[in-house]
Amino acid sequence: MTGFIAVVLYVVWIQLLTLSYAFPRVPMALFGGRKFSDWERAEVNRDPAFMVRAKGAHLNCVENFPLFAGVVVVAALMGKSPVVDSLAMFILLARVGQSLSHLISTASAFVLSRATFFLAQVGMIFWICFQLIV
Repeated sequence: MTGFIAVVLYVVWIQLLTLSYAFPRVPMALFGGRKFSDWERAEVNRDPAFMVRAKGAHLNCVENFPLFAGVVVVAALMGKSPVVDSLAMFILLARVGQSLSHLISTASAFVLSRATFFLAQVGMIFWICFQLIV
């Protein structure tokens, strides 16, 4: 898998996570007695636990995405795309694993799993940076 394909799939994953918590809001607002304006950041969160976890998983993706996309672009501009390509699939899989752990539960084992997947991504991105510098 190339770094560019991994970036595109990462974007698809972010969008799917967005829909997993945003889409259920429409019927809640239309039929569930909630107002469309109930989801402002200043409001008390009354969403089901899964929607709260899905939003957290989405935000985790968004905060790490620019770093991954950045190294993919820089590697391409430097003519060193193979450096990214060798780890792109593993970074994407670690991201999906982190998100799925987030979606499944907040139990200690899943929080540890999320942290492990996150640290794997950080380590791989650092390795790519190192390889691009030397």
